[in-house]
Amino acid sequence: MTHVLDDLDARGLIAHSTERDALRTELSGGSIAFYVGFDPSAPSLHIGNLLQLLTARRLQLAGHRPLILVGGSTGLIGDPKETGERVMNPKEVVAEWVQRIRDQVSRYVDLDGEHAATVVNNLDWTQEINVLDFLRDVGKHFPVNRMLDRQVVSTRVESGISYTEFSYVLLQSLDYLELHRRYGCVLQTGGSDQWGNITAGVELVRRADGDRVHAMATPLITKADGTKFGKTESGTVWIDPELTSPYAFYQSWIQAEDVKVGEYLKQFTFLGVDEVDALMTEHSERPGARAAQRRLASEVTRIVHGDAETDAAEQASAALFGRGELAALPESTLRAALSEAGLVPMAADDTVLDALVRTELVESLSAGRRAVRDGGAYVNNERVTDPDLPLAKAGLLHERYGVLRKGKRSVAGVEAH
Repeated sequence: MTHVLDDLDARGLIAHSTERDALRTELSGGSIAFYVGFDPSAPSLHIGNLLQLLTARRLQLAGHRPLILVGGSTGLIGDPKETGERVMNPKEVVAEWVQRIRDQVSRYVDLDGEHAATVVNNLDWTQEINVLDFLRDVGKHFPVNRMLDRQVVSTRVESGISYTEFSYVLLQSLDYLELHRRYGCVLQTGGSDQWGNITAGVELVRRADGDRVHAMATPLITKADGTKFGKTESGTVWIDPELTSPYAFYQSWIQAEDVKVGEYLKQFTFLGVDEVDALMTEHSERPGARAAQRRLASEVTRIVHGDAETDAAEQASAALFGRGELAALPESTLRAALSEAGLVPMAADDTVLDALVRTELVESLSAGRRAVRDGGAYVNNERVTDPDLPLAKAGLLHERYGVLRKGKRSVAGVEAH
């Protein structure tokens, strides 16, 4: 049986770790408690956070016990970022976001059974500590010169950093100490951008209790140009369907670059590494079929949104590009798909030609007439022969929506009023 560390390695999920042999021994010696934390800096987690949840799930499937921490206290402070001081959110807003994120994380790990996960809130212990005890019991173990060595802190010292954000590392490190004492936690996982905070927690446990614990970080997930993956033209890709529709979520994975799709399949799905390699061999032979992207989008959307929403997203994606029946799509799914493609309000008596121009599928009226003449313009997957046909007579879906397409891949939508 493959050791969980070897599987994580094969998937490209280990960017940093404390001493690897010692960590392997710890993970081989029976079930351990480990933790990963999420600060409520928004009302939802995003796909960068999803990677941490899926990594926790892999460790749980290997027989270990997850502690999923939602930062009710650290979320009130905010981890320093290089661009400047964070705006602190009101306490009641943070409390609401804590509950939303607790509900989200609970869906990705098993809360019952032999290796049941536990969801914890660090406000439970930090709100009980007075400032003198915090300075004596925690602050005493943090040399200021070591805190200044962190790149984000040293950068901000020059431009200005509050004592509040400077002290964030103490709060996160306290989490590791408390979870070690309360649950016997001996491993923290997280993103590589948190490595300084994570190792500070390892050091605090050693200094305060004399115990050896471990740490592991996943890499930053990027696009081919090195920019962060998980941002689209419409913004962050959230796992909350109210913030990013299941169709938009599905489309964000469909757009994965050929050079990166194999990495994402290994990191964000539970397909076997051998199966991914075979799929990528097929993809290299017929990249135009985009089989790897479609499998990636299907697998991840099923994990996050379930079978029904994934099936609807797949049907909508196929129908918009002429490979399925548009009329069969529920109005909510169609609207979400068109909103992602670009949905333009128009009057019912506007013409197809007007719509082609307003949606920017063509650059001009003459280009629109040429597209129609050449047989490359479609409304609701029906080829247009008359550019002056009113939208109302073109057959609107749900009596208001029109799907316009130029050629095979350029799609936009109109909503007639």
